[in-house]
Amino acid sequence: MTADSLVARNRKAFHDYEILEKFEAGLVLVGPEVKSIRNGRVNLKDGYAALQAGELYLHNVHISPYEAANRHNVEPTRARKVLLHKSQLRRLIGKAAEKGLTIVPLDIHFTRGFAKVTLGLARGKKQYDKRESIRRREMD
Repeated sequence: MTADSLVARNRKAFHDYEILEKFEAGLVLVGPEVKSIRNGRVNLKDGYAALQAGELYLHNVHISPYEAANRHNVEPTRARKVLLHKSQLRRLIGKAAEKGLTIVPLDIHFTRGFAKVTLGLARGKKQYDKRESIRRREMD
């Protein structure tokens, strides 16, 4: 990843979900949020994406306030709009409407100066599936 720089990864998503498909999307952010992301002050652990009024929004992603921009900071866990092509959005929403599928953020990275999020179409794992994953990882 020479042009990309990884900022944060959601390790819990890979443990709790089976990732079926991945999508890269842009984010609508304000200036201080971009600076905080560049400093690595982002937490994706409880994040998810949901449809609101025909658009996809990222919820519960915590981007800490940037210290130097005290007046211009926004709420750390506000909903952030996800930028996708219309065909990608329709396909993703159609698949997410299936039983038991959800959209979770997998990582945030910078590509050519723009903050991008990798979204995963995921199915929740059962407890025995999680134990099997841990067992396989420890055997390796």
